[in-house]
Amino acid sequence: MVVLIVAGCKSGGGSQDPDPVVNEQAVAYIQRPLVLNEGNAMPVARDRREPDSFMPGARLFIKESAAPSAPSRDVTSRVFRGEEFLDDDGRLRYDVRDLAVSYDGQRLLFAMHAPVTGDEEVEPTWNIWEYDLGSGSLRRIITSDIDADSAHDIAPAYLADGSIVFSSTRQRASRAILLDEGKGMFTARDDARRSPAFVLHIMTAGGDDIRQITFNQSHDLDPVVLDDGRILFSRWDNAGQTRNNGFNLYQINPDGTGLAYVFGRHSHDVDDSNLHYFRPIQTDDGDILVQARGLGNNDLSSFPSLVDINRFVEYNRTLDGATGDALAPLVPGQSRDGSASLAGSFDSVTPLFDGSSRYLISWSPCRVREVVGGSSAGQPNLPCTGERLNSDNYEVAPPLFGLWQRDVGNDTQLPIAPAREGQQISEAVLMSSRPLPTYLPPAVNSGALAEDARELVTEGLGIVHIRSVYDIDGVDTTPGGIADMANPQRTPADQRPARFLRFEKPVSIPDPDVRAVDNADFGISRAQGMREILGYVPVEPDGSVRAAVPANVAFAISVVDARGRRISPRHQNWLQLRPGETLTCNGCHTLNSEVPHGHYRADPAPANNGARTTGIEFPGTDSTLWAEMGETMAETWSRHNEVRRLSPDVAFEDQWAEASEAAPSFALRYEDLDTPAPVSASCQSRWSAFCRSVIHYETHIHPLWSKERLLLDDDGVEVDNFTCTGCHSGTDQDGALQIPAAHLDLSDGASPDEPRQFEAYRQLLTTRFEQEEVDGVLVDRQVDTGEYVRDEVGELILDDDGNPIPILERVPLPSVMSTAGALASEGFMEMFAAGGGHEDFLSDAELRLVSEWLDLGAQYYNNPFDTPEN
Repeated sequence: MVVLIVAGCKSGGGSQDPDPVVNEQAVAYIQRPLVLNEGNAMPVARDRREPDSFMPGARLFIKESAAPSAPSRDVTSRVFRGEEFLDDDGRLRYDVRDLAVSYDGQRLLFAMHAPVTGDEEVEPTWNIWEYDLGSGSLRRIITSDIDADSAHDIAPAYLADGSIVFSSTRQRASRAILLDEGKGMFTARDDARRSPAFVLHIMTAGGDDIRQITFNQSHDLDPVVLDDGRILFSRWDNAGQTRNNGFNLYQINPDGTGLAYVFGRHSHDVDDSNLHYFRPIQTDDGDILVQARGLGNNDLSSFPSLVDINRFVEYNRTLDGATGDALAPLVPGQSRDGSASLAGSFDSVTPLFDGSSRYLISWSPCRVREVVGGSSAGQPNLPCTGERLNSDNYEVAPPLFGLWQRDVGNDTQLPIAPAREGQQISEAVLMSSRPLPTYLPPAVNSGALAEDARELVTEGLGIVHIRSVYDIDGVDTTPGGIADMANPQRTPADQRPARFLRFEKPVSIPDPDVRAVDNADFGISRAQGMREILGYVPVEPDGSVRAAVPANVAFAISVVDARGRRISPRHQNWLQLRPGETLTCNGCHTLNSEVPHGHYRADPAPANNGARTTGIEFPGTDSTLWAEMGETMAETWSRHNEVRRLSPDVAFEDQWAEASEAAPSFALRYEDLDTPAPVSASCQSRWSAFCRSVIHYETHIHPLWSKERLLLDDDGVEVDNFTCTGCHSGTDQDGALQIPAAHLDLSDGASPDEPRQFEAYRQLLTTRFEQEEVDGVLVDRQVDTGEYVRDEVGELILDDDGNPIPILERVPLPSVMSTAGALASEGFMEMFAAGGGHEDFLSDAELRLVSEWLDLGAQYYNNPFDTPEN
């Protein structure tokens, strides 16, 4: 062992002197069995994308002090006394995780999962427990068995007022809103449908008054309270399941206001490593210690790094845009990709909070085994050397995680609890006191809300204020400048590209036990999940928006044109508001840009500086709408009238130009559809926070193709018939066989490739094939490729007449629609544009419906409870 220690770190002349203060303080740690993969005998780690996972066998120990000789005692097994908790082999197997110490150092929060006993009527969940160091007492925070077992609760942390923030599948507010939406109360799955979504909640020390404060559709984990009272946590950004998605750091106030991105969105691909950011802890000097690791490192190791969030927004970018390296390794020489290194492997790392550079670490020395006869099984463990790590004659051995005290200042470490083969110490904390963080009172009680926002609290609304949608990463993207765009006399309304903002909400997907949703029910792509529309609001001439938006839901935004088509990149991060909260953004962001956006300290300066002075109107506008210096046009409108409310419709009225110069009004309304509208009649007449536009292909889009479209003369006599299925079907209006126009069949009927979807849907959105009539039947036309069928050695295969057999193939045609949106569906949309072959065949209201459906992702269904039951 001495050799291994010296190989892993410097000895500092033989040893690090024991600290009498540290040695007098208790240490809490979790020890668990090392779970090995049956195939390669390597460790199996908990997948952070599945926080509800249960890995039985853990125990929580309290060690009287950090001295190696101090005794340790198991403090959790007493909870599960009785044979009913034993498995079939007579073993007591429960799980423990997520240690958090109170500010006085006398209490310890943690999550514990009771044993799974095989009783199908008893489904244990993760619960929050508290251990009192002075009395030795142990209690579950939520005392009611029914309440405690109704959801998973993990990752607790103490707030300044003694209440507890934790991550949970309770989804208290979200479930209530689902009930208001008519969907029933259920626990939603994450965006990837891997497990129930964990989001942040607050409760009292007695387990009462549970309140949901985040509304992510995937997981919000590992909350920690910063010195200034805000909560820092790890969020799984998985909206749209795009390439840059991953676990990043966010912050929020304890009342759920002020959600803001902090670090990591463009910091996953680092030096050929894929890193995600977990278990943030604020150190004494204000830096954030994070466990950077892959999502499933099989050696259990993390890359403990110090991040200065006051300087950096990404691993290689400072807040002011300069380059640098934000990930300062806690231990030099450790690999970032989780591969074996001479520095050993680190799992849990926590500061001592004593003003020193010392940490409690769960550490394993690097070990290898010699490969003999093609296998290293049964070979002795050997310490790593550079030569052995670079040799194919050695394989990495399972780790040996013990508990150590590490001083990174002089690169030494001392043992605290020994490692045991087949076991690992996965977490540890020192039971020491530290200063209380700042208490942040709820904004609704502190006078921090805007005056008109306070009036929205009882309606369950907040406010979104965007200074200009033409501000892209701090750059004014208008041709002549925002001031020119804002002047109706210089830029008429019909020349402004951004006309409306659409607010979209992700649809919660239940567990299959509640409602089994087939993959086909999402459509040809599951990337966007299911989505519904909250409503539309006009974009003011300067590109600004100030709108009342439903609170306590996740939402995204799209900038759309006068025809209801998205002209902005798809928004792939969920936003949220609390009742009465105002969320202010300078502008928008391009998908692949690494310019900080949404960061509470690093946003570029706004491109729209607002009104230049107070008391006069914006140039070229109605003189009664006078502005105050710095106001956007949206702020001015709100002050003179009220904050704009969402509408289910795309409707414009020129309220800025003088009446004599006003642009024509227009409206694309659902009520103008002759086919079913995707929103209720009550919401069409009066929008509320619970109104949703829900578009299904079969219910709302497909009926457009068979709607009768007759052209009549002045006497009512039919002159022509533009019904879509008159040409786009396998039979004409007289029932005779025909090849569908453009080989696109829009008639009724299930697809032979996917019976849960109409063939028309698949022909619109996937590759279709040219057809021909053969013996009174429509078949896919096949053409000779010029190649011939050959056997496995390349010889020609001949038919019965001795002739080579030609290889035929179908003639593919590109899809006319795209799940990327209406503007990406040129093959369809251009047919109905001015001068197109189908101009005026569909009404403007119908084209708006098709456009927003495509923009959402062209889902087949957008409500899981409207799908066919399996």
